[in-house]
Amino acid sequence: MGLLKTCLVLLLVAVSAISPMLSVADAQVSGGLTATLKNGTWTVPANKQVQIAADVTSGLDRDQPFAYIVQIVDQNDVVVQLSWLTGTLTAGQSLNPSQSWTPTVPGNYTAQIFVWSGINNPDALSAPLAMKITVT
Repeated sequence: MGLLKTCLVLLLVAVSAISPMLSVADAQVSGGLTATLKNGTWTVPANKQVQIAADVTSGLDRDQPFAYIVQIVDQNDVVVQLSWLTGTLTAGQSLNPSQSWTPTVPGNYTAQIFVWSGINNPDALSAPLAMKITVT
């Protein structure tokens, strides 16, 4: 994951996978220095780009296609952004994919991260991750 010129926050949350196929851990919101963590919720300013990232590691002895999906929902569970990338992990490979988000409206949000077999194949390769974000 590259560094942004405007930095906001780095968030690490360790989560174990439900499937032995891929492990997904250390969910991150990165972008810099002007965020605070209180009671498990990160606070970031509006109109600043952040990266939603996670460490993805293959525990397989073969190549594994995957889709890394980031969904941002607001306090009413309305999806405000959905983005993804696809690729293939080789045996034992680790990757730190990310998707950007620029929140424009103050409020409470949840970033949800999913790793599936493909964008059209919702077979979960790991447990989903979630992080709470307040935009000010």
